[in-house]
Amino acid sequence: MDIKDYADRVWRGAADDSIVHTGMGGSGVIEIADGLGWQPGFGNVIAFRSRGELMLFDTGNQMTAASLHDRIRAWTSDPLTLAFYSHGHIDHVMGMGPFDAEDGPRPQVVAHELVRDRFDRYVLTAGYNSVINQRQFQAPGLRWPTEYRHPDVTFRDGLTVTRAGLTFELFHAKGETDDATVAYVPEYKLLLPGDLFIWLTPNCGNPQKVQRYPREWAHALRRMASLGAEVMMPSHGAPIFGADRIEQALTETAEWLESIVDQTLAMLNEGRRLDDIVHAVAPPAHLADRVYLQAKYDEPEFIVRNLWRMYGGWYDGNPAHLKPARDADVARAVASLAGGAAKVADAARRAAGDGDLRLAAHLAEMAVQADPDDASLHEARAEVYAARAASEPSLMATGVFKWAADESRRATGGTGTPSTIPGLIS
Repeated sequence: MDIKDYADRVWRGAADDSIVHTGMGGSGVIEIADGLGWQPGFGNVIAFRSRGELMLFDTGNQMTAASLHDRIRAWTSDPLTLAFYSHGHIDHVMGMGPFDAEDGPRPQVVAHELVRDRFDRYVLTAGYNSVINQRQFQAPGLRWPTEYRHPDVTFRDGLTVTRAGLTFELFHAKGETDDATVAYVPEYKLLLPGDLFIWLTPNCGNPQKVQRYPREWAHALRRMASLGAEVMMPSHGAPIFGADRIEQALTETAEWLESIVDQTLAMLNEGRRLDDIVHAVAPPAHLADRVYLQAKYDEPEFIVRNLWRMYGGWYDGNPAHLKPARDADVARAVASLAGGAAKVADAARRAAGDGDLRLAAHLAEMAVQADPDDASLHEARAEVYAARAASEPSLMATGVFKWAADESRRATGGTGTPSTIPGLIS
């Protein structure tokens, strides 16, 4: 397959290749230009072969480390001398092991200085990260790693690395993470944005993860757009060819984010409650048809919540939520008023049947919390959350709702839904 033709099909929406669908996963290293290779997967790896040396931008995930090594080695036998981490997420930093084990000098890894802090935090919160990723990807056996290949060289604001006739101009950015590295390689007029561009709406509201940086993300996108790159190879999804398309994708994504930020901050400054803001903010309608601005991974309302957390703290403006009663106590009180938890479950089913799945979820959750040992209530809860999962566009929402449905299925002796991980990393 001609890679430029494939990239054009992705741009036009005729093929799907993004962070939620690795369209060319498993295909091996694809030559983009002489000495420039693309290894697609759940965490792309960009490979450089020059003057008898191999260099990598990102190193993939732990589940495909061995196959990544085999595919890179099928492309070149040159020794790996240098690798860069675009940021510290585990789908980008877990592939160094097989290369470190090769004979010869140990490769040098370069990353932003906060990657080390991220690894330390991952060790402290390994249990929590196991739980939330089990939930997000329906993978009950997933265990978060506690050992990491730390970088050998770090930088704070920017760094230029020259190696084997290639120049890697690095600068720090905040967006999905606080430790992002963007690279520009002038010899190829190549931009490497990492996860600052994922072929979907930016992942900066993730409800189960630490702080994201929407405003700073937009700034980074505009800075990247000013570089005049002719090839962009993100760390998820297909390459983009052509300076005009690259500039359009980056500036329109920045515009999309800026609109969410501006609307949220305006209402925050008016003293509005979080609930009001979440249901009022909407992304720009004129960008709704863009392939790279579809909310299939993260969602605008999650970004609003993240902005509130960043600028407004955790209190949402509802006084009852400042020092609230336990959820179960509220649920029992509501069930008592309704005439029993079964009545609340019936109301949840009616709301779902009427298409109000948001209200249905509240009612189904209350019914089970009021009487958690009643299997019939769990059946209603499983039905409601399964319907919610089926109706949601984003991986973030579907993961949480599928997990909730599976909780109730297991409570009644059933089984859970299959994991989404095999499809992502294939």
